[in-house]
Amino acid sequence: MQNNTTTPELLLENQLCFTIYACSREITKLYQPYLDKIGVTYSQYLVLLVLWEKQQCTVKEIGEALFLDSGTLTPLLKRLQAAGLINRERSLQDERKVLISLTEQGWALQGEAVCIPGKMMEGTTMSGEEFTDLLGQFKNLLNRVHDVNIASSQK
Repeated sequence: MQNNTTTPELLLENQLCFTIYACSREITKLYQPYLDKIGVTYSQYLVLLVLWEKQQCTVKEIGEALFLDSGTLTPLLKRLQAAGLINRERSLQDERKVLISLTEQGWALQGEAVCIPGKMMEGTTMSGEEFTDLLGQFKNLLNRVHDVNIASSQK
């Protein structure tokens, strides 16, 4: 006969990973109408955020900023290029590197996207202070987990 009770540590509601996962999915849903309006996916939006900040990056630099491997990033970049939002070109100094930069159309989307962060804060119904505190806590957690993963992969 199967026991239908579990220990508290195995309850779904007590799993940090699940809570973060579910929260991420819900927040991504909040972004959807605004991203649909500018014609990009959430992943494409993240790439655009990196490029609006840094102007030009290698594929590797974008991958590091977004915690994505090149196998995930390359098809995403190809779709952004097909949409006319980015340029992909080999570096003249090192042709193994592919440089990514925004087209005029990619830069123009920045003006349309500038309202999105404010809309997300409204959507979470958090005060500015709550939002800033939570963001800081998540950045701290991300850095800690990332450092642990780097350390364990080097063993």
